[in-house]
This record gives sequence, structure tokens and C-alpha cells, in this order.
Amino acid sequence: MSGEYLTRGPIDGQGLLREVGDDERGGAVLFLGSVRRSVEDGPVEAIDYEAYEEMAAAEFERIVAEARAQWPAAGFAVRHRLGTVPRGEASIAVAAAAPHRAEAFAACRWIVDEAKRRLPVWKKERFEDGATRWRED
Repeated sequence: MSGEYLTRGPIDGQGLLREVGDDERGGAVLFLGSVRRSVEDGPVEAIDYEAYEEMAAAEFERIVAEARAQWPAAGFAVRHRLGTVPRGEASIAVAAAAPHRAEAFAACRWIVDEAKRRLPVWKKERFEDGATRWRED
């Protein structure tokens, strides 16, 4: 796997919070984006995530560096899964800790939004009936 950002195994949210926490960061936020079934998405059973791994890791590095420039007192940890992620399991996690909750929430949301917009990660949905579909986001 490329760097600390990409994984093929389950994401440890509590571990990410431990990575970013310290005595000067009173607010911590953990975002978990999970594979879901919904009216809009249909009966999704799992999603296969593929990436250009070196490029994805480098882009995550840029995103985290930009977040550090905006919130210098904060700490960040991010993970994105690759491979097959079953419904109900997290495919992306972002932890942010800052001196105050508003900064932690803002930084976490910013990183999630930038990751969704910029990462070279592709998703193929697997449905309960065996059909598949590449997802365009």
C-alpha cells in the first residue's frame, strides 16, 4: 500500500483519533464514510475501490499539507480503503483534532470534500443480484 493513506483492511477509527489527539487539542472529529444501501443507490452489496495508488497517496499528502497550512494547530489522519468494501463498512475515514471543536469540524469537512473531489479513486458498485456498475462522482 502507498504510504499511510491507503489500506486494504478495515479502518480503525479509534486508532486514527489516537494519532491526532494530544493535550492541546480539545476538539476531535472522526468522519467515517460507509458503503450504503439507499433508494438512490439501489441494493448495493459492496463497492470495489481501485486507485492509481502512487498518485492517490501523493494527492492525500497535498490535501493534508494544505489542511495543515489552514489549521496549523490541528492534527489529521486519513485512510481510504481499496479493494472490496462490504455494505456497512467504512471506505474512508478522516480524523481531525484541534484546540477547539469548530476548527476540528471545519478541517475534517474540508479534507473529506477535497478527497472526494481530487483523489484518483474509482468505484464499482456490486448489487445484490450480481450486477455491477461503475459509479461516476
